[in-house]
Amino acid sequence: MAMTDDLARAQQCGFGNRSGFGQRPAILVVDFARAFTSPASRLGADMAREIAQANRLILAARAAGAPVYLSTIAYADPFAEAGVWADKIHGLRELVLGSEAVEQDPRLALEPSDRIIVKRFASCFFGTTLEADLRRDSIDTLIIAGCTTSGCVRASAVDACSHGFRTIVAREATADRLHAAHEQSLIDIDLKYGDVLAVDDILARLSGDGQRIKRRA
Repeated sequence: MAMTDDLARAQQCGFGNRSGFGQRPAILVVDFARAFTSPASRLGADMAREIAQANRLILAARAAGAPVYLSTIAYADPFAEAGVWADKIHGLRELVLGSEAVEQDPRLALEPSDRIIVKRFASCFFGTTLEADLRRDSIDTLIIAGCTTSGCVRASAVDACSHGFRTIVAREATADRLHAAHEQSLIDIDLKYGDVLAVDDILARLSGDGQRIKRRA
């Protein structure tokens, strides 16, 4: 009851309004790389269900003519480039550029035209060309899937909002090692930074916008 009461109070105070979709969406799949999607990895967990949902979004985006971006974390020299983050998370030192650990999960429905963002820290925007790439493509709406909800997804959603993009987070296509962190992060994002929507609702919107997106591409 306390959580329900707190949410109701926040909404009454003006949090959690819908920012909605613009005219030009893109998909961003955050860090569904082998190191994070394999339960055998120190950094990983079982994300099979979320990958399957992300594939639904990827395929729908292609059908609608919307760009697909994916990200991975990789370092030429983890000890030099990861900084204090690697002191906090020792598994980051295994994310060596060119290694299998930083490759996209083979279960993802990838195509050569998909764009891979290589980053060093949580947000897909920090120290990368993502913002410039989205501006070049006239993107105004960023649909985010991937992992982890409480880490890199959340950081990317906050930065997407900060850069002025309408931000949509796909509920069933985001994953976390900790269920409580996943749920709380979705609440926080939905209240403050973007719209947390079911994958089916996003697919319906992509399908409805498909012809307009194709004409403008």
